Amino acid sequence: MWQQQIANAMALGGLYALIAIGYTMVYGILQMINFAHGEIFMLGAFAGLWVFDRTADLHDDASALVVLLAMIAAMGMSGGSALLLERIAYRPLRRAPRLVPLISAIGASIFLSQLVTVIIQGRPQSVPRVFPQGRFDLADAAIRYDQIFLIVMSFVFMFGLFYFVRLTKAGKAIRAVAEDKDVAALMGINVDRAIQLTFFLGAILAGAAGVMYAMYIPTLTGTMGFIPGIKAFTAAVLGGIGSIPGAMVGGYFIAFAETLGVQGGISFSNAVGRPEWGQEISGYKDAIAFSLLVLVLIFRPNGIFGEEVGKKRA
Repeated sequence: MWQQQIANAMALGGLYALIAIGYTMVYGILQMINFAHGEIFMLGAFAGLWVFDRTADLHDDASALVVLLAMIAAMGMSGGSALLLERIAYRPLRRAPRLVPLISAIGASIFLSQLVTVIIQGRPQSVPRVFPQGRFDLADAAIRYDQIFLIVMSFVFMFGLFYFVRLTKAGKAIRAVAEDKDVAALMGINVDRAIQLTFFLGAILAGAAGVMYAMYIPTLTGTMGFIPGIKAFTAAVLGGIGSIPGAMVGGYFIAFAETLGVQGGISFSNAVGRPEWGQEISGYKDAIAFSLLVLVLIFRPNGIFGEEVGKKRA
């Protein structure tokens, strides 16, 4: 049973990490928390659903092509939405006090959530099964094919981003702007373009995560971005807001904490002869992530990989 929960945590951790990267990248370059990022993830999931619904005839014979098309649509939707938000809701407020863009982000989050809720008339949307059913048995764990896909693709996206940011000219420009915007501008770097690229990269990862989430938990709502978004934000804070490796580690830490925490509670309830407690404990899974957020903010607000306030990056 514990091996099964580890496999589940690996799948969920990849989702949280991909979303958390968007939070940490935007904070790293603008020192702003983009609380609309969960809704960017949600838009990606619905873009994937749109593709799934319109390629129903291909699900059996060309599922890989369908998933690829859904990924492209989701990343395009999320990336385009993030660029639009950056241009309309954030760029005009770039020199405003920090609280102002934060309020703008919260407003954008509510607007997008309610807009999608109105479009779908408040009805949860079911996602058709696209990926082949089946599982891979490893020790005592039965890992579904969609979980394997999620785990592998999460690593592919994360390491692809890490390579881009560290080794490409555009990635180095993003890092330079995050270090000092004025100096970067004097060196000829287009600061606005670097910021746009940062929003876009974080958003396309969230869009890809949205498709994988839709395949993994096949029920979508207009408010579905809130809980994963807050958990991903917790992961970013835990790892050290502004640190991409920290966001990755934080995502997996949150997933393992909530998954193994619930399993530990269920095992304890069975051991004391009160199995009915297990159902109640499962309902508190989200509370584990939020409790971790509170503890981190109290005892280690800089996170695992975070730096002390005012300390310059090397």
